[in-house]
Amino acid sequence: MYIILTDENRKRKRRWALREYTAVHSESGPKPEQRELADCISARLDEAVLRLRKHDYRKPDGRFDDLKLAVESLSGGANTVLLDDLGMPSIMVGLPMQRICDLYGGENRSVHPAWILDNGYKDVIYVSKYMNCVAEGRGYSLPMRDPRTHFTFDDANRFSQSKGPGWHLMTNALWSAIAAWCRRNGTRPRGNTGMGYSHLAPHEKGIPTGWLGNEPIRVASGSGPVTWNHNHNPSGIADLVGNMFEWVGGLRLMDGELQAIPQGTAMIYGPDAYRPDSSRWKGLTADGNYAAHGEKNTLKIDSLTPGDSDERDHLVGVPFLSTEIRSRTYTGPNVQGNQGYLDCFFSELTAEEGLEIPDLVKYLGAFPDASCTREDGIFVARNYGERIAVRGGKGSSFERGGINALHFYNPRFYDGSATIGFRCAYVSL
Repeated sequence: MYIILTDENRKRKRRWALREYTAVHSESGPKPEQRELADCISARLDEAVLRLRKHDYRKPDGRFDDLKLAVESLSGGANTVLLDDLGMPSIMVGLPMQRICDLYGGENRSVHPAWILDNGYKDVIYVSKYMNCVAEGRGYSLPMRDPRTHFTFDDANRFSQSKGPGWHLMTNALWSAIAAWCRRNGTRPRGNTGMGYSHLAPHEKGIPTGWLGNEPIRVASGSGPVTWNHNHNPSGIADLVGNMFEWVGGLRLMDGELQAIPQGTAMIYGPDAYRPDSSRWKGLTADGNYAAHGEKNTLKIDSLTPGDSDERDHLVGVPFLSTEIRSRTYTGPNVQGNQGYLDCFFSELTAEEGLEIPDLVKYLGAFPDASCTREDGIFVARNYGERIAVRGGKGSSFERGGINALHFYNPRFYDGSATIGFRCAYVSL
C-alpha cells in the first residue's frame, strides 16, 4: 500500500476512515499501520467514486484488493469489500447465520428464515453497510454519499439484481432478524429522525445532503455517530433507522392480506418472482403456515373504523390482525392510490380477540414480540390494493421512526418520494 498523505484534506479523510471502521482507544492515537490502512481506504473510495462518475468500468482486475484488505483489517473482519460484475466495490457487513434462540431466547434451534435457502441455509449473508447510491443502474454501498431517491420497488430490485449472481434487494426477513438482534443486545440504533439529527439525542447529527425548505431532511450515508449503527460500533450497518424508509423484498399486503415469499428464498429469484401476480407470494395463516392467496384463515389487516371514499391521504383508524376484513380503509375505485390508512405504534399492534399470532409472523417482523417498545416505531397500513413494505423511518419521523417501523403505505410503482431508499445484499450461490 504505502500511500503517503500530507495535505490537510487527506488527513481529514484519514481521520474519518479511522473513525468509520475502527475504534481507536490508545492514548497515543492510531498505530502507523492503522493510519496507512485508513489512507488506503480514503484514497480507494475516492477512486471508486471518480470511476463511477466517469463511467470508467472494467472487469474485476484486483484494482480494489487493497481496499478490501484495509477495510477488513481496520474492522476486524466485520466489514468487507465485494465487487460486482463491473469490478466496482461496495462496503458490506457480513451477518453470520442466526438461530431462533439466538435472537429471541428459548430452546428453538431452528435457523431464522432469513438464512434459509433451497431447504438448506447459508452461513453468512452480506448486507450493504450504507444505504445505496446508484450508478449505471446498479446500487453501491459507499460512505458519505447522498442515497438514491425517487424510484419504484421494481427499480430497487433491478438496481440490486443487475450487479450479478447472488446480488439482491435486502429482504424483509433479514431486516427483521437484524432488528431482533438489536433488541436482544440492547443496541437499538438511533438515526436521522429529527430533520438532520436524532430526535432522541439532538446532539447526534449527520451531514445534510437533502433539504425540505430550510431544514435538512436527508444526510450523507454513514455520516452519523456509531449509535446510528445497528451494533453501536464502527463495524455496524448504518442508518437503518431514519434518514429514509427502505424498500425490502418479500413482504407485502395484497388487498389487506399479509403475504410473504417464504423463508429467505426471495434472495435468489429474478424480478418475475416479485410481480403482483407471482405465485411465489404466499399468505400467512393463523396456524403459522403459508397458503395461496384467498385461502381461508390467512392473516389480514382490519379495523373497527369503517373507511370512506374520500380521495385524500388521511388517517382512518387503528389496525389489528384478523382472519377477515370487515372494514376497508377506502371504499372508492382507485385502489392503488393513497387515500385512507391505519396506524399505531408497532409495539401496540394487536390481534382480534381469540386469535393467537404464530411465531413465524413475529420472526418476519410483521407483529411485535414481547421485546418491542414504542421506540421501535410505528405500523401503517392500507388494506386495499397491493402495498409493498418499507421499513425504518425517514428524516422527519421523530418518534414514529424505529428499527421495527413497518409501512404498507405505497404501491410498487410509487416513485415520487425523496424519503424511500434501499440497500443491496449478497449471498454466495
